[in-house]
Amino acid sequence: MTAPASLRPEMTAALMARTGLSDEILDRLVRTFYARVRQDPLLAPVFAARVTDWEAHLQRLTAFWSSVALMTGRYHGRPVAHHVGLPAGPDHFARWLALFRATASEVCPPEGAAHVIAAAERIALSLQSAMARHEKGPEG
Repeated sequence: MTAPASLRPEMTAALMARTGLSDEILDRLVRTFYARVRQDPLLAPVFAARVTDWEAHLQRLTAFWSSVALMTGRYHGRPVAHHVGLPAGPDHFARWLALFRATASEVCPPEGAAHVIAAAERIALSLQSAMARHEKGPEG
């Protein structure tokens, strides 16, 4: 497994060794997961309303997961800003997490699946909190 380009090569190599993850596996995870999201009756409309260039979106998400899971520093963006205002509530996040858990368990080695699932759960909680604060406004 070749280490991806990383701003922290030693940390990335250690994470790859511990989790069995690689950029190739993360790309497969992202592509498989979002293919399922695009077919899901609850989630598909939310994404269809926002994503017009799926290939660019998948590449950006692979960079995001590379940064999250392998600490590569490849992703440069503001994920919260992209999610605020989406018509998504607790049911959407629960479904997103259920699909993500199932896909990660199928695509990733066991240690890698546990690693990305834990990160996805933290990210979902953070996004839900940020979206709820935004809905309440500055006084909320």
